[in-house]
Amino acid sequence: MLKKVATDKAPAAIGPYSQGIIADKMLFASGQIPIDPATGEITGADITQQAVQVMKNVGAILEAAGTDYGSVVKTTCFLAEMADFAAFNAVYEKYFSEKPARSCVAVKQLPKDVLCEVEVIAYLG
Repeated sequence: MLKKVATDKAPAAIGPYSQGIIADKMLFASGQIPIDPATGEITGADITQQAVQVMKNVGAILEAAGTDYGSVVKTTCFLAEMADFAAFNAVYEKYFSEKPARSCVAVKQLPKDVLCEVEVIAYLG
């Protein structure tokens, strides 16, 4: 059985998708970009500020699913510029101290021209 995860503590979906889906004991969370859920606006002008907001949004979805960063088993990270890799990692490691499996790639463009996006898969068992 599938269960949708939704919270007003993370940005509403900007397309035809859910913030997250729980399937059995797994949470599959949609990619989060640095939108402030209170204002609907992009937060931060640099990678550090944007990464912090992304992590807060990811955390809100994890919380709505009844879990936290420690249960994340896989992340996929998208950067607008690979030159931001080190600065992004400096923020990332503060939230993902358990060091889940990860992919990190640079892409041509992200929604709303943001600098980063992160999606997660977490184990809820």
